[in-house]
Amino acid sequence: MMAFFYKGGPVMYPLLACSFIVVTVIVERAIFWMRTEVRRNRPLVDEVLELCRRGDWEAVRQKTVGCRDYVVRILVSGILHREFSMLKAMEAAAADEVQGMRRYMGALDTMITVAPLLGIFGTVTGIITSFEMLGTAGIAQPEAVTAGVAEALITTASGLAIAILSVFPYNYFNGRVERATLEIEKYATSLEIVYEKLMHDEN
Repeated sequence: MMAFFYKGGPVMYPLLACSFIVVTVIVERAIFWMRTEVRRNRPLVDEVLELCRRGDWEAVRQKTVGCRDYVVRILVSGILHREFSMLKAMEAAAADEVQGMRRYMGALDTMITVAPLLGIFGTVTGIITSFEMLGTAGIAQPEAVTAGVAEALITTASGLAIAILSVFPYNYFNGRVERATLEIEKYATSLEIVYEKLMHDEN
């Protein structure tokens, strides 16, 4: 493996850094989403909406103390600011939650773009090396030329491999963010409707 790495030339070092960043981000995001799923409490979300329908704000406070479900936190933020602007409060809380969900995704996106470009750069430098060797050694020493060709192919393959293996988790994590965003919008809208109906009934 190390021999393969060294044959790729100096461009393999930034490619190694790219692969390290990719692995780090994927592991961090996987742990984040596993923790997020463990913290979900879907029955409590429905219970909060039901308590809001009855206007039992004290029960909501007691039920949600210490809850780490992101949907519940957003709903509670809206409930706490219901007398001012419930919708804006939930929007601000949702923006913070989604920002946390998208953390480091920009770095992963950058690696998907940069890795193949570095591979192409390695290809160019490898071909240049091949022509330099060809000019120096001539066709009498083909092994000198093939070293540069090998460097070109190895860097290209490495850059493409990093990008390809990064696309799948990148799309998966983006899909999780989109589904979470839709769920937030669904429950935030439900809370707003429930609260408006409650206010209408009280008046």
